[in-house]
Amino acid sequence: MEDAAFSSWFLSPPLWQALWLTLKLATITTILLGLVGLPLAHWLNITQRRWAPLAEALVTLPIVLPPTVIGFYLLIAFSPQHPPGSWWVALTGEPLSFTFEGLVIASVIYSLPFAVQPFQAALRGVPTELLDASRASGATAWRTWWRVHLPLAKRGIGAGLTLGFAHTLGEFGVVLMIGGSIAGETRVASIALYDEVQKLNYPAAHAFAATLLAISFVLLVIIAILQRRDRA
Repeated sequence: MEDAAFSSWFLSPPLWQALWLTLKLATITTILLGLVGLPLAHWLNITQRRWAPLAEALVTLPIVLPPTVIGFYLLIAFSPQHPPGSWWVALTGEPLSFTFEGLVIASVIYSLPFAVQPFQAALRGVPTELLDASRASGATAWRTWWRVHLPLAKRGIGAGLTLGFAHTLGEFGVVLMIGGSIAGETRVASIALYDEVQKLNYPAAHAFAATLLAISFVLLVIIAILQRRDRA
C-alpha cells in the first residue's frame, strides 16, 4: 500500500505532457495579455468616449458569463464557415478550432478581464502630479507612459500578469469547447485531470490535482505579496 501511495505522486508521461502544454499556453497567453491588456487598460482609464462603458462591459463579460457560453460562441466564430475562422483557413489552410492556436486566442479573450482590471487599478494608482511633471519637462505622452507610468505601476501590473497566468491554468469549459482533448495539442491540465477522474484513476488524479494545487497556491502568494507591496 505504501508503494502504491508513493508511486501515485509520480505523474505519467501523458500528464507531464498536459502540464507542459498548460504552462506553455499560460505563458503565451500572459505575454499577449500584457501586450493587449496594458494599452487597453490605459485607454479605458483615460477615454471620455460615450461608448466606453460598453467597451468596458464587453471586456468584463467573461467574468460573469459561464465558460461554456463563451466557448460555444467562440467555437462558432472559429469555424471555417464564419469569420475569423474563415479568415484563418484562408491564411493557413487549417481550421482554428481544435488547435493550440485556437486555445491561445480563446484563453486571451477569457482571461482578459482578470488582467485588465488589475492593470487599470495599478495605472490609476500612479499620482497624476508625477505624470504632469514628466510632460511639463518636455517628455512626449508615449515616453511618459513608457518611462514613468508603467515603472511606477509595475507591482500592480505584475499582479495582473500573474493572475492572468493563474487563471489560464484553471481553464476548463472554454478549452474543452474549443480544443477538446487532443494529446499534445489541446489536452491541457484541467482536461487531463477530468479524463483521469472519468477513468476512475484516482491515484493519478490525486497526484495531478495536488501538483496543480501547489502551483496555484504559489501564484496566489506571489499576487498577494505584489498587492501588499503596491498598497504600501
